[in-house]
Amino acid sequence: MSTGTSSGTTTGTGMYAPKPGGAPVGRMIAAQAAFETKMLLRNGEQLLLTVIIPSLLLVLFSTVDIVTVPVSRTGGSDEAVDFLAPGVLALAVMSTAFTGQAIATGFERRYGVLKRLAASPLPRWALMTAKTLAVLVTEVLQVALLTVIALALGWSPQGSPLAVALLLALGTAAFSGLGLLMAGTLRAEATLAAANLVFLLLLVGGGVIVPLDRFPDAARTVLELLPISALSDGLRDVLQGGAALPWSAVGILAAWAVLGLGAAAKFFRWE
Repeated sequence: MSTGTSSGTTTGTGMYAPKPGGAPVGRMIAAQAAFETKMLLRNGEQLLLTVIIPSLLLVLFSTVDIVTVPVSRTGGSDEAVDFLAPGVLALAVMSTAFTGQAIATGFERRYGVLKRLAASPLPRWALMTAKTLAVLVTEVLQVALLTVIALALGWSPQGSPLAVALLLALGTAAFSGLGLLMAGTLRAEATLAAANLVFLLLLVGGGVIVPLDRFPDAARTVLELLPISALSDGLRDVLQGGAALPWSAVGILAAWAVLGLGAAAKFFRWE
C-alpha cells in the first residue's frame, strides 16, 4: 500500500480509501454561512422584515409629506429622502441582525437544530461566525437595494463610505448580540413576540422615521442611548451632514456590542 495525499490513501487497486475527519474549519464556516444565507432569503417573514417594510417606508415617507423633517445636526440637506434614507438603512440592519436572527435562532433552538449542530464537528463559535456572515451578506444586499431606491427618489448622500461602513458594522455587532441573547434565553414563542414588539417600538421611537426632537426632553435623553437611535443619527450625521465620524454614536454602538455579545456568549442556552 502506498501513501497518497492528505485526502486519503491508495489501495493496491488504485482506489482511494476515505480518510475520516472533519473538513477544515474555514470550509465548514463557508458552507454553513451559505446555508444560513439561503434560509434567510427564502423565508417570507424574513423578506417582509428585511426588504419589503424598509423599502415601503422609504418610498412612502419620501413622497408623502407626513413628518416635518429637520436638518441634520451638522447641517446639510432638508429633503425628506436625505433624512429618511440613513434611518431606513439603520432599520434594515436592525431587522436582519436583531429581529430576523432572533426569531430564526429561537426556533432553531426549540426544534433541536442548534443542539444537533453543537454535536457536529462545527465548533459553536464557528456556527455563530457563520450566522454573522449570513447576516452581513443579507445586509449588503439590503443596503444595495435601499441605496438604489433612495437615489431614484433624489437622495444625495455625503460623507465618507468608511465611516458609514464602520457604523453599519458596529450596529450589526450590537443588534446581533442582543438578538442572540434573546433567542438563547427565551422560549421561541416569546422570542417571536418580543422581537416583533421591539422592532415596532424602535421603529417609532428610534429616530428612524420620527425625529427624536419630537419627543419630550426626558424621553429623548433615554432614546438617544438606544442602538437604533445611535445608528440612525450617526448615519444621518455622515450621509446628510457630511460629518467625518460621529464619535458619540460610535461609542454607544460599541458599548451595546460589547454588552450584547458578552451576555449572549455567557447566557446562551443551546437546548
